[in-house]
Amino acid sequence: MASRFLHLNRKKREMMKLERNNTMNIHESAEDYLEQILMLLEKKGHARSIDIANERNVSKPSVSIAMKKLRENGYIKMGMDNMISLTDKGYAIARKMYDRHQALTKYLLQLGVPEEIAKGDACKIEHDLSEESFATICSQIV
Repeated sequence: MASRFLHLNRKKREMMKLERNNTMNIHESAEDYLEQILMLLEKKGHARSIDIANERNVSKPSVSIAMKKLRENGYIKMGMDNMISLTDKGYAIARKMYDRHQALTKYLLQLGVPEEIAKGDACKIEHDLSEESFATICSQIV
């Protein structure tokens, strides 16, 4: 029952997000994958499906399906060596999510939230927070 409620709640949040910003029709999970690719590129200098699976603790087939959708929608490119790179469109979304994640984590830490909880909560908040609220939060970060 709780799982069903969470699923419906997520769907409602996604619909509200689309209503707020009709220019970006991308799901939360896709944003998370793009952010993870950017994080890997910055950390390791490369991103592969297996790295994404390991970092996100999901199966390789799940990552393959997600990468296929991201590639088909023009967010990533797959090299002959199975290396993943972000297109300009994919990079813009990934950078936005990653910057939001870092700022929100810092803000929550500043409020006294333990680090692991702050990171997890920032990941949830980054997708749904309006630009106005995010700007206000950023103005409060020291």
